[in-house]
Amino acid sequence: MNPQAANPVGRPPLSDQERQIQIIHGVMESCPFKFATSGVIGFGLGAAFGLFMSSFEYAGPTMTDEMVKQTTKQQMKSALKDMGTRSYSMAKNFAVVGAIYSGTECCIESYRAKNDLYNSAAAGCITGGLLAHRSGPQSAALGCAGFAAFSTAIDWYMKRD
Repeated sequence: MNPQAANPVGRPPLSDQERQIQIIHGVMESCPFKFATSGVIGFGLGAAFGLFMSSFEYAGPTMTDEMVKQTTKQQMKSALKDMGTRSYSMAKNFAVVGAIYSGTECCIESYRAKNDLYNSAAAGCITGGLLAHRSGPQSAALGCAGFAAFSTAIDWYMKRD
């Protein structure tokens, strides 16, 4: 078999390792992978952020009668449970925002075949609008504008030379 006939460009055929690298690169650049990865990373960061922020929660100087009757161990258990609940809640929120934004931006970028600030603005607008749509059209419009401005500013800052 003529090697030139199998590869009309004239390049040598890819080795098995090069082909595997291309497949892995293709999977990592796919929109479903970016969507899932952003969700997982967002969940982890949200959990850490929620745990950090819940430790600054100020309960106030007064204690309820129920808290006074508890032992220190019971109070600690209750506080840790509350921190876990708040951390999990924030983790879910971060995962949703990250997955929606990343998936939307990837789909827009694939459709437009360009990587520019308009992708960030459009993905931010869609994400902000989706997150605020239950509060009505004005909130959705404000969420769209705010998230679009924020994501465009962050993307501009990250891409500047």
